[in-house]
Amino acid sequence: MSERGTGSRADGPVLGTPDSFRERPGRGGRVGRSLFFAVVAVIVVAAMGGWGYVMMSAKGNPEVLTEVIAFEVEGPGSLTVTFQAHKPADREAECRLRATDTEHVEVGTRSVTLPRGQSDVRLTERVQTSARATSGDVQYCYLVQ
Repeated sequence: MSERGTGSRADGPVLGTPDSFRERPGRGGRVGRSLFFAVVAVIVVAAMGGWGYVMMSAKGNPEVLTEVIAFEVEGPGSLTVTFQAHKPADREAECRLRATDTEHVEVGTRSVTLPRGQSDVRLTERVQTSARATSGDVQYCYLVQ
């Protein structure tokens, strides 16, 4: 018995020579691969643009800008909120005031209508609460159609 690796077959390369292999096909596969990556890039760019538009439009109605000037806790059952709103003068707006407690739990709300005819409106409104409030804010304002 002969051992492995000995004899006449061990004189040449174990895996063969370059002449032992067939001719490699042309580089046509690179064009297909590049086209695939270009299509994927276009899809990703379109998706990112769509997502950006959704995020921009989800911001809400920026035509009514509000700012809380002050809030005052009047006891365990009410809170007053003084706020200023800027809106188009020819449109009416609806705002929601909110009172929260120390745990940021909503304890009272009130809807307020901002009339037509004024663009800058400053109001002081009372919000009835179910428990002692520690903060008051304008949750949102939107233009009425």
